[in-house]
Amino acid sequence: MTTFQPPPTLLENKDLVTVLADERVDLIEKLLSIGTALSGSQNFEELLNLILTKSREITCSDAGSVYLIDKTQSPPKLIFKVAQNDSLPELPFEEFAIDLNPASLVGYVALTGRSLNLPDAYNLSTRLPYKLDRNFDRDFRYRTRSVLVLPMQDGQGEIIGILQLINRKIRCDIQVLPTNALEVTLPYTEWEERVVRSLASQAAISIERNLLHNSIENLFESFVKASVEAIEARDPTTRGHSERVAELTVRLSEEVNTATFGPLQQFYFSDRQIQEIRYAALLHDFGKIGVPEAILNKRKKLYPGQLEVIRSRFGLVRRNLELECAQKKLQYLTLNPNRNSHQACANEHCLDCEHFSELDCQLKTAIAQLEYYYKLIERINEPEALEKAAFKDILEEIFQTLSELTEYTYCDLDGEMKPLLTAAEMEQLMLNRGNLTAVERLAIEAHVTHSYEFLKRIPWTKQFENIPIIAYGHHEKLDGSGYPRNLKGDEIPMQTQMMTVADIYDALTAADRPYKRPLPTDVVMKVLREEAAQGKINADLVELFEQRQVYRVLGHNLR
Repeated sequence: MTTFQPPPTLLENKDLVTVLADERVDLIEKLLSIGTALSGSQNFEELLNLILTKSREITCSDAGSVYLIDKTQSPPKLIFKVAQNDSLPELPFEEFAIDLNPASLVGYVALTGRSLNLPDAYNLSTRLPYKLDRNFDRDFRYRTRSVLVLPMQDGQGEIIGILQLINRKIRCDIQVLPTNALEVTLPYTEWEERVVRSLASQAAISIERNLLHNSIENLFESFVKASVEAIEARDPTTRGHSERVAELTVRLSEEVNTATFGPLQQFYFSDRQIQEIRYAALLHDFGKIGVPEAILNKRKKLYPGQLEVIRSRFGLVRRNLELECAQKKLQYLTLNPNRNSHQACANEHCLDCEHFSELDCQLKTAIAQLEYYYKLIERINEPEALEKAAFKDILEEIFQTLSELTEYTYCDLDGEMKPLLTAAEMEQLMLNRGNLTAVERLAIEAHVTHSYEFLKRIPWTKQFENIPIIAYGHHEKLDGSGYPRNLKGDEIPMQTQMMTVADIYDALTAADRPYKRPLPTDVVMKVLREEAAQGKINADLVELFEQRQVYRVLGHNLR
């Protein structure tokens, strides 16, 4: 029995159909993979290079370029963003702007939205409005032949850029030279034009998405900077603190990434995580905006207005003493009308003179005592005054003196008896360290919670979702002695632990605090080591901070 054999032409046609089907499947897979790659690209320059590379791969193009339309300029310009050339791989590239001129190939496409598919760009009709600029070929000994220029349109159909492909080759590995360009290059087919046009549209959407993403990031960066400026406007003496803490924390996180031994080697922070750390550090004190400004700007134990009120009281008491002395003299003269005038008396043994002199002496002593009290108040009004050697041995005496002032009463302008120094003022002046009372310190410490409550209201993207938590713990200590939640150990994120080291370092070295002296770097490093030894902050981070000289990011050096 004979088996039917189809004619050879049918077999050949079947093979051809199979080949064409395989090529179509291969193309679809390539386009899908390109779409995936375009969607996943975050870096703008990488995205543009990827668009051009994939377009050249599909069409086997020797060269190409990408232009973007910049509408921020008036009139709009074309920005030459990316260029590739396999035959001239060492070609120098610099971004530049050109006019939207219909006489150029890319300018014509940008203005009209029409594609150009030129079999040989050297052979164009003079009646066409555009022509090839041959300067590049002349300068770099190249020969441009086939050219495909396509508009890149976003989702609304607006042209945002131009994709230009040059010299479709017969094989991708061939080098195009002026001497062989006509033999090794081919015109772009209508099919290739359709495929690349589709790719250009997809690329435009990716570019639009990337530009929008960058715009959002720039907007957020501006928001963060404005927030920091708002903090510093309320507390000018800490100007630059947030930026310095951010610089120190970012540098420390970069050094942690390079750790090759010890507990820190298990940590690695991506570029996005480091950006998250930076934003958290910049915003860690934003909650100060919720602290009463009087407390926030308090520089000494007493508020400026309080000291002024006390000074006025002392002035009033002095006037009262002087008035009381004058009244006693007048009363004496009234009761003794036949006595000689004190002003005219020349007798050194005059009883009147002795009496008046005694009154003057009493007044002088009382005024001197008042001046001593006031100068003492001024001296111990300084935040660190009671820690100085001059006062350490006489704290009991100072306490006794201030107690006397709380019992010293005077008659105010309304005729009411008031203490020269109130109990609240005495409490403030007797602070052993710093310039804040317990209630005021709680108000300051509340800035951490204010920061968290503010930051958690922001709808962060997934890559920045930890910012509120990182900022929340910058005053926590590993032994649980910090605030506001008394967290311990691993309950505090590593990002926060790094920020804590940076925050302490800057607080101690800052030269712009009027209420304390800046400490030199070596002394501050000793303080950090002591804190680490007590289990309050991360000892490995402190060691890395010192070994890698992280403080040098602020221009500091060990003395």
